[in-house]
Amino acid sequence: MAKKIKAIIKLQIPAGQATPAPPVGPALAQQGVNIAEFCQKFNEQTKAQIGWKLPVEVTVFEDRSYILKAKTPLVTALLKRAAGIEKGSGNPKTTKVGKITRTQLREIAQTKLPDLNCDTLEAAEKVIEGTAKGTGIEIV
Repeated sequence: MAKKIKAIIKLQIPAGQATPAPPVGPALAQQGVNIAEFCQKFNEQTKAQIGWKLPVEVTVFEDRSYILKAKTPLVTALLKRAAGIEKGSGNPKTTKVGKITRTQLREIAQTKLPDLNCDTLEAAEKVIEGTAKGTGIEIV
């Protein structure tokens, strides 16, 4: 018999740096999750990706057990690092803040493909390209 899901919690946590402080502690404590165990498990699982802020999905069951799913870094973070910029454009239609190559676009699409709702690399590239345009990054 399958376990009954109590809650699904979505957070963004710096890789390898989860602590019981907000937002992690309060969100998990409400559902009865062992916060120290969660932080240790998350930090161990994401230590190779230190420097990125990762979206995390925690599925909590009624018996207080949970499944931790750390995803790939945010598309905007990957784009900004590839373009070498601090932040996106306030007005992306007129003000361009950086450039990336098609090769970099393809690498980002390959990285994000498991987390996107598309099947092919070409479709993933179009999603990433749209985000790049919305951030003020040109593709050359």
